[in-house]
Amino acid sequence: MSQIDISELAILLVEPSSTQLKIILRLLEQEGVTSVEGVKSGTEALQSIESYPPDLVISSLYLPDMTATELVTSMKEKEQCESTPFMLISSETNFSALDPIRQAGVIAILPKPFKTEDLHRALKSTVEFIDPEEIDLEHYDIESVRVLIVDDSAMARKHISRVLNNMGITQITSANNGKEGAEIFSADEDAFDIIVTDYNMPQMDGQELIEYIRKDLGNTFIPILMVTSEENETRLNNAQQAGVSAICDKPFDPATVKEMLFRFMES
Repeated sequence: MSQIDISELAILLVEPSSTQLKIILRLLEQEGVTSVEGVKSGTEALQSIESYPPDLVISSLYLPDMTATELVTSMKEKEQCESTPFMLISSETNFSALDPIRQAGVIAILPKPFKTEDLHRALKSTVEFIDPEEIDLEHYDIESVRVLIVDDSAMARKHISRVLNNMGITQITSANNGKEGAEIFSADEDAFDIIVTDYNMPQMDGQELIEYIRKDLGNTFIPILMVTSEENETRLNNAQQAGVSAICDKPFDPATVKEMLFRFMES
């Protein structure tokens, strides 16, 4: 069990609307969170983070001086906050507007208005990210588990690696796209215990990578977890037909990924 409680989180809330700020503050108080600082712009947020790094940043998508995507990108360029969890609260539903921040590795995206249970779940994900339990495997030493991450987003690769590191997995190899992932895996199929791949990538996408591994290489046993922001049901069904072991949304819940990995490795 995690050593910290939701009520112990120190949160920076970035919200230009005074009304929305009060609403979110009230909901956070209902979760027992009392250490919350509110600011209205990305610039103010970055200044606050430099002075007092929070445990979690919660932000609207559209700020007066930048977008939340630009804010989280700026944070990941700073050593003191590159691993700080980031939660988005937005009424935006356009895929092209939300996908960049999904790729950046946010902990959760909540709609406006959101349900209290959604906020609670996202806060639990934050606690799990900050202070995770290692996966307890009966048949494997977690430190010996070898993972191949395939994603064309450097920030997504880094975020997934950090989540896996927090679970005790340190032997990680990264590929920039499906073609590179296929080349790395085919060079030594016994070098990996699990593959984590994105769907949408240049040169060879996630479905093509899965088909290559399952059909061309004839490898039907290595677990393949797809972590993707893809929303098209037909394309996701095609990935399932190709032989993916499980599909997880971006942003993903660390607890969900942990449960999937446990199931893959112990089955």
